[in-house]
Amino acid sequence: MEEDQCMMGRTTPSGEPLLLPEDLSEMLAAGTKEIHEKAENTQFVKDFLRGRIRKELFKRGAVALYYTYSAMEEEIERNKDHPHFAPLYFPVELHRHEALARDLQYFYGPDWQSQVSCSQATQRYVDRIHQVGQEDPVLLVAHAYTRYMGDLSGGQVLKKVAQRALKLPPTGEGLEFYQFDAIHSAKAFKQLYRSRMNELDLDLDTKKRLVDEAVKAFLFNMEVFDELEEIGKSIQEEVLDAGMEVHGGMGGDISKCPYYAAKMAASGGTAYFCQLAMAVLRHPTGQVLFATWFAALAGLAAWYLM
Repeated sequence: MEEDQCMMGRTTPSGEPLLLPEDLSEMLAAGTKEIHEKAENTQFVKDFLRGRIRKELFKRGAVALYYTYSAMEEEIERNKDHPHFAPLYFPVELHRHEALARDLQYFYGPDWQSQVSCSQATQRYVDRIHQVGQEDPVLLVAHAYTRYMGDLSGGQVLKKVAQRALKLPPTGEGLEFYQFDAIHSAKAFKQLYRSRMNELDLDLDTKKRLVDEAVKAFLFNMEVFDELEEIGKSIQEEVLDAGMEVHGGMGGDISKCPYYAAKMAASGGTAYFCQLAMAVLRHPTGQVLFATWFAALAGLAAWYLM
C-alpha cells in the first residue's frame, strides 16, 4: 500500500521525487549520454589534462560565456510568460550575464567591452539561441536546463580554490559567475527545477525535440572548445602566469616541472603523465584552472550525472 501511494504521489518512501523513463529529465540524460562522452574527449580537454592550460584561454572562455548567457537570458525574458517556460523562470536565482560582466570588468578593466568580441563559434551558438527563442520557445528549456543545472553542480568547486590561487578578494570579485547568492541549497533548487520541468505539459514528440536540442547545445559547446584549442596553438607556451614556477623555482629538479612531465607523457611515459597531474594539482594555480574547465564540462552534463 505504501508503495502504491508513493507511485501515485510521485515520491519515493524517503520523500525524493520519483523519476520515470518518460520524464523529460530522464529522457535528456539518456539521449545525451553519447554526446557527453564525445565532449569529454575533445582535444582541448585532453590538452588541459596534460597541463597545457593557458590563462588567456580561461579569460576567453569567460567572454564566450558572457555572450552565450546574454543571448539566452534575452530570449528567456522575451518568453518568460510562455506556458512552456514560465514555470522555469527564476531570474533572481539563476541569471548570469550581469555577474559575467562584472567578472570581465575585473579581468580586463573598466573598458572591458572595447577589448572583447564574440568569436565565430560562440556567434553560431548565440544565433541558434536567438532563433529558438523567436521561433520555437519551448526549445529554450533544453538550453536553460543544460547550462544552469551544470553551473549549480560543477561550478561550485571553484570559489575557495580561485581565491587562494589567484589571490582574489574574499568578496568574490572575478568569480561572480559561480556565485548564486539567492540559492541557499543547490541540491534542493535543482530538485525543484527538475520537478518543474518534468511537470511541463509536453507530448512525447516535443520531449524528443528537446533532447535533440540538448544534443545541439553540446555540439555548440564542443565547437567553442575546439576554437579555443586552435587559439591556444598561437599562444606561447609560457603563459601559466598566475604563480606556477618554472624550473628554477623547483629547486633545480627538472623532473618536477609540469612541462617536462607533459612532454614525457605525450611521448608515452605513463609515470610522467601521472606526475604531471600531481604537479599541476598540487599548485593552487593548476587547481583553479583545471577546475574551471572541469566545471565547464560539468555545465554541459551535470543534469544526467546529478
